[in-house]
Amino acid sequence: MEEALSWISSNQETIYIVILMIFVGIEVIGRVPSVLHTPLMSGANAIHGVVIIGAIIVMGNADPGNYPALILGFLAVVLGTLNVVGGFVVTDRMLEMFKVKKK
Repeated sequence: MEEALSWISSNQETIYIVILMIFVGIEVIGRVPSVLHTPLMSGANAIHGVVIIGAIIVMGNADPGNYPALILGFLAVVLGTLNVVGGFVVTDRMLEMFKVKKK
């Protein structure tokens, strides 16, 4: 318990910034019209490619015996890949709606 409290007190500014980012993100997304919500979210999902690169770097620098880092890195790669692919699928579906259909 003592370690957790000391960690919180040493990272207090970072915790405040993360909480502020959460509130700003909710406000920004909440004010987006529903028509623009899908393109915005599919673009945000495509940006998660950075998560994949970061996870690969973490896994590459982790010790072979550090199983928590390897497991979390693997999960980040898998979930980031699903997010990126999902973003592109949503964008493709959205663009299909605007194509002229042949008779």
